[in-house]
Amino acid sequence: MAAHVTLREVIDSDLPDFFRHMSDPASNRMAAFTSKDPTDRAAFDAHWARIRASDAVIRTVLADGVVVGHTAVYGPPEEREVTYVIDRAYWGRGVATAALRALLDVAPKRPLAARTAADNAGSIRVLEKCGFTVTGTERSFANARGAETDEVLLTLTG
Repeated sequence: MAAHVTLREVIDSDLPDFFRHMSDPASNRMAAFTSKDPTDRAAFDAHWARIRASDAVIRTVLADGVVVGHTAVYGPPEEREVTYVIDRAYWGRGVATAALRALLDVAPKRPLAARTAADNAGSIRVLEKCGFTVTGTERSFANARGAETDEVLLTLTG
C-alpha cells in the first residue's frame, strides 16, 4: 500500500530528521553532489538558516504523517532548480515522485532545472515521471564520492 504523501512548511523540529537523512552514507553516495562534510552539524545548521531566509520554496515531506524528507525550488529566477532528499527507508515507494509533483504545484513557475548523478536511476526516473526531460550531461566533482562524477541535467518547461 502506497504511503499518503503531503507537504508542509518546514518547522524547527524537522531539522534533526533532515540532518539524519542528509548524513546517511548510502544516501550521500547515491546523491553524490553533497556538502563536503554531511556530518558537520554546525555547517548543516548554517546552511538551513540561509536557505530558510532565502526566497526558496522549501517543504517538509510527510509520508503517513511522518517526516521523511524535504523538497525545494531554489536559485535565481532564471536558474531555478529542484531538489529533494528522502529517507532511504522510503526509497522505491513513490514518495519522492509524489513529493516532487506536489512541490511543482506549489511552485508553478517554469522552466525548472534538475541535476542528478548519471548512475542514480531512481532519481532520473522520479524526475522524468514529473515531466523533466534530459537536456545534457556534465562531469563535476562529487563530494560524497571524492571523485569526478557524470551528471545528468534535466529541464521542466511545461
